[in-house]
Amino acid sequence: MRCGSHRRVIAVLVTLVALAAACGDGTGDRAGTPGADEHEPVDLTGHTVTLVTHDSFAISDATLAAFTEATGATVEILQAGDAGQLVSQAVLTADDPLGDVLFGIDNTFLQRGLDAGIFEPYTSPELARVPDAFELDPEHRVTPVDFGDVCVNVWNDALDGPPPATLADLTDPAYAGELVVENPETSSPGLAFLLATIDEFGDGWEDFWAALRDNDVEVTAGWEDAYYGAFVAGGGDRAMVVSYASSPPAEVIFADPPVDEPPTSVLTDTCYRQIEFAGVLAGADDPAGARALVDFMLSTTFQDDVPLNMFVFPVVEDATLPPEFEKWAQLADDPHQLDPALVEANRDAWTARWTEIVLG
Repeated sequence: MRCGSHRRVIAVLVTLVALAAACGDGTGDRAGTPGADEHEPVDLTGHTVTLVTHDSFAISDATLAAFTEATGATVEILQAGDAGQLVSQAVLTADDPLGDVLFGIDNTFLQRGLDAGIFEPYTSPELARVPDAFELDPEHRVTPVDFGDVCVNVWNDALDGPPPATLADLTDPAYAGELVVENPETSSPGLAFLLATIDEFGDGWEDFWAALRDNDVEVTAGWEDAYYGAFVAGGGDRAMVVSYASSPPAEVIFADPPVDEPPTSVLTDTCYRQIEFAGVLAGADDPAGARALVDFMLSTTFQDDVPLNMFVFPVVEDATLPPEFEKWAQLADDPHQLDPALVEANRDAWTARWTEIVLG
């Protein structure tokens, strides 16, 4: 989860270094090398690796220091808006890429990037530590780094009766005026939730949204307006909001005064799984440094630091979750998910039709 922060677009210079080995002339795959945490330090002194990412990218100073201690290479971090803006910029600059590595393209926009040829194929040796379910591109043009579930969250004490159990239940008159969602044309979780309903109802998704409109659903432009505006968490009167599976642990971590358990819970039947990827940009100035940085993103050092900085889940199987995530995160056993190619072929038409139904 991004904790809803839609930070302004900035470009910052951060000193990073890769713990992973980088070899070759920038073409081809690497195999048979040790894990990222076992790599011999590689001297990338004098290299500048530019990481192009979304505004919500964050990692701790200690992790950045681990890069620095290994080689002293410098990484320029260029933050370029939300996930959709990030991918659009990368496509528009494909012939002259803004950097060496792109991080933050997810499975709702993945096919757009693949079709535009913005990535150089690279098979990281660290993929052996990642479950196959996260590897959506068999050509390894992108590497999975983290994942999260977008789900309806409920403020536990705000409903008169039991919470809904399914997506269909949200249209029950018992929940009239209780749900706030984000616009899928302007919000990543809003788009993910729309895709969850399309996966669930197929051709009947339009009827579902018409029923939800009749049940007085509220729509906001983005997550922050929904969660900290209309939802009870921000003083609003809506008991349910489209948010993340990591929102309940976040409620505990950031509670002031402290709380022993989250005031929210997740409706796991409503969840859509988002997977975020990193890729070496085709035409990168520093492909060796780019590959090393991709490797490092799968290292234990980086993966263990992901949950409390970006409120998403690590993809490597041996990563350690914070205790709040272990206790309070509610991931779906069988989350909704659509093929990235299907999403790319229909996303614009789906969101335009959604606008007609819900806002028209």
